[in-house]
Amino acid sequence: MPAALTYPGVYVQEIPSGSRAITGVATSIVAFVGRAARGPVDEPVSIASFAEFERVFGGLWRESGLGYAVRDYYLNGGSSALVVRLAGGATSAELDVDRLALTASGPGSWGNVLEVDVTHPSPGDAAEVAAAQGVDANDLFHLTLREGPAESPRLREDFLNLTVVEGPRRVDLVLRASQLVSTAGALPADRPAAGSYEVATTAQGDDGAALQADDYDDGTTFASGKKGLFALAKTDLFTLLCLPPSSPAGDLPDALWATALSFCRDRRAFLLVDPPGTATHTTVEAWLAARGLSGEMARNGALYFPRIRRPDPLRDGAVGEFVPCGAVAGVMARTDASRGVWKAPAGIDAGLAGVSGLTVNLADSENGALNPKGINCLRTFRGVGSVVWGARTLRGADILSDEYKYVPVRRLALFLEESLYRGSQWVVFEPNDEPLWSQVRTTLGAFMQDLFRQGAFQGRTPREAYFVRCDGETTTQYDIDRGIVNILVGFAPLKPAEFVVIGIQQKTTSASA
Repeated sequence: MPAALTYPGVYVQEIPSGSRAITGVATSIVAFVGRAARGPVDEPVSIASFAEFERVFGGLWRESGLGYAVRDYYLNGGSSALVVRLAGGATSAELDVDRLALTASGPGSWGNVLEVDVTHPSPGDAAEVAAAQGVDANDLFHLTLREGPAESPRLREDFLNLTVVEGPRRVDLVLRASQLVSTAGALPADRPAAGSYEVATTAQGDDGAALQADDYDDGTTFASGKKGLFALAKTDLFTLLCLPPSSPAGDLPDALWATALSFCRDRRAFLLVDPPGTATHTTVEAWLAARGLSGEMARNGALYFPRIRRPDPLRDGAVGEFVPCGAVAGVMARTDASRGVWKAPAGIDAGLAGVSGLTVNLADSENGALNPKGINCLRTFRGVGSVVWGARTLRGADILSDEYKYVPVRRLALFLEESLYRGSQWVVFEPNDEPLWSQVRTTLGAFMQDLFRQGAFQGRTPREAYFVRCDGETTTQYDIDRGIVNILVGFAPLKPAEFVVIGIQQKTTSASA
C-alpha cells in the first residue's frame, strides 16, 4: 500500500515479484602460483591470454616452470587465469636520480637495464603550468623511463611536469601508475638535476633462488600474511590450482602438496597434482602415498601421470620435459566451455595440444594397474596423439568406494556449492517463515531445473534428477528460534563411462521349412 492516501484517485505502486535468479559461477578460473622473471610479488593478477602474461610477468623463463604451464593452459583452450608471483628472495634494482631515490617496480635482474632521463621545461613553458598547479616554475621537471637502451627499449614511459613539492603532480603519486619504477624513501627538497641516470653496479637486483616450502607457506596466518600460496585469499574466486615447480624439470617441495590441498578444500577449488620428474609407473603410487594426500580433502585433487614432452622455444626447439598441470587445466577449461563441468575432461576429445610426447609411454596393463588406485594416466594413441585418459580424484581408488570418486562429479558438486552459496545471500535476515521457504524453493529450483535441461544430472525427469527442500520439516521451530533456515539440495550426478564392454556373438539362423 502507498505510504499515504491523501486525495481521492488512483494510486499505482510497484510490487516485488519475489523472483530472484541464481547465476552459476565460473568453473575454470585457474590459479597459477610460482616463480617469474618480473611482476608484482604476492599479489594475484588476473590475465586473459599468454600475451598478457608476457607483458606483466616476462613470459617464458628458463629458471621457472610457471611460464611453460601458463602457455600450455592457453594452448589447450584456457581462458581466465590468476597468477601469483613468488620472488624466492629476489631483490629490486635501485636508481639514485640526484637524490630522488627510485626502485624497480618488482624484484629481479630485469630492472638492471632501467634508464632514466631528467629534463627541465623552459621557463616560458613552465610558467603557465606551474601557475595552474600552484607551484614554482623551478619545481617542474620531466621524467623519461626506459627498460633497455634508448635505441630499442622494451618499454618506455614519459611523465611530464612532475614536482617533488606538494602539488597535483607530485612525483611519488604520479609514479604509482608506472610499470617500471616507484619512489623510495623521502622526496628531496629540490627537483633532480637534468641528465641521464642508470642503475649502479652496487644497486642491481637479482632473481633470487629456487623456491622453498616457506616461500609458499611461511607460517603466517591469513590475517597477518596472505603471502605465497595464501595470496590467493585476496581474490574472490578461483576453481583450479596449479603449482608449477621453480625449474621446468624440477619438483615442488613435498610438504606443500598437503597444504595446497587443504587450502583448496577451504576455497571450494580443485588441485592438479604433478608427478615428480623421476616417477615411473611402479613408483608413482608410493610417491603419492608419502605426500599425505588422503582423507576427505583428497576429493578436491587429482594426479595426472606422467609428465609431458614438448619443444622449448628458449632452447631452439629442443624437446624438454614439463609438468602437465597447465595442459590438463586447459583441457578442463575447454571441456567446461563446450560440454559443461559435468563432462569428464578425458577421452579422445581431450587431446593435449602442443605436446610431442610423454616421459613414460604406458601400456594398457600399466594403465590398468594405476587407474584402480586413483592415478589418472596420460596416454598416446596412434592417430589421436597425447590425451588425458583418466578422470578420478585422489579419492578415486576402488578400495575407498568414495562417492566423489570421479573428477566431474566432484567439480560439479563444488560448482553447485559455490553457486548456491553466493546465490542465497539474500536469504540472510529475511523473515524465517513459509513465504521465505517458498521463495527459496522457487529460486533454487529454477537454477537446478536449468542445469537439468542442459544435461547436468542423471534422470529422465526433474524428480529423478534433483530436489530442493526448505519447509517445516527441514527447519523446525527450534531452528527458527535460533535464527536458522535449513535448505537441502540433492542431485543425481552423471558418472563417466569408464569401461565400455562390447559383447559379440555369432547369430545363427534356422533354415525355413
